[in-house]
Amino acid sequence: MKEIKPNSLYAWMLAARPKTLAGAATPVIIGTALAYSVGQFQWIPALICLLFASLMQIAANFINDLFDYLKGTDREDRLGPERACAQGWISAKAMKAGIVVVIVIACLLGCSLLLYAGWELIIVGLLCVIFAFFYTTGPYPLSYHGWGDLLVIIFFGFVPVGGTYYVQALGWSPNVTIASLICGLAVETLLIVNNYRDRVEDKLSGKKTLIVRFGAEFGSYLYLLVGIIAGLLCLLLTPRTTSIVAVMLIYLVLHISTWRKMVKINSGKKLNSILGESSRNMLLLSILLSLAIAFGEYINL
Repeated sequence: MKEIKPNSLYAWMLAARPKTLAGAATPVIIGTALAYSVGQFQWIPALICLLFASLMQIAANFINDLFDYLKGTDREDRLGPERACAQGWISAKAMKAGIVVVIVIACLLGCSLLLYAGWELIIVGLLCVIFAFFYTTGPYPLSYHGWGDLLVIIFFGFVPVGGTYYVQALGWSPNVTIASLICGLAVETLLIVNNYRDRVEDKLSGKKTLIVRFGAEFGSYLYLLVGIIAGLLCLLLTPRTTSIVAVMLIYLVLHISTWRKMVKINSGKKLNSILGESSRNMLLLSILLSLAIAFGEYINL
């Protein structure tokens, strides 16, 4: 990697971790497809939801970067992507300012959604901000006590999928509930790979993820099971078209193949390739499922 000037634009781009933005975009894509399927698509609130979700993901990345650095969790033996504060690319003071700026911009954007829906969105937005902080910091950092998995399902599933649908259709439906769970579980596979890869370092740092608590074998089967459930839930969406069944089969084949590779690699930096494959699987699921939801009745597979 080329030399990185402290607090430079390039340093901030690395700290934002653009590859993680796929996890923010995925639920918005699915929520928008659901709105389109019932004739309620509106591109402006959909775009605002995408920008808000992306900015909150960046803010969460900044918060994790800063507070893991302050806690000493980002050790020299870190297997995941290098962190900006730990590497000296961005100072702690600058990172604190960056967090404030990104969150303020995200909240201002989010407030514009009040033009399309009710005041209850303020509560949802505040919860997003609060849990972005409590995930890594506070007297009881949630990710350090095994709550990260549940929070991913809520804040990468029900909140963004349901929220994106709601600001366009002003309602909720069984399909929204099912799609939210599918999306949350698909994104959860990324967290499981991260925790599976970092299980030794997390244990040394006192980070009690589910995999630290119950072991690597549990983690591998948890990854497999979560993906299988996400795939099978597609069959509960209505109408159950041939395109949705095809999406389920494609995702399950890819997911199981990735799981086999993960078990074979078992440990070390090579698991980063599994993280990449899991991200690919998640993105493919979101795109194909969104197409099936929006146009499934017109696609003859």
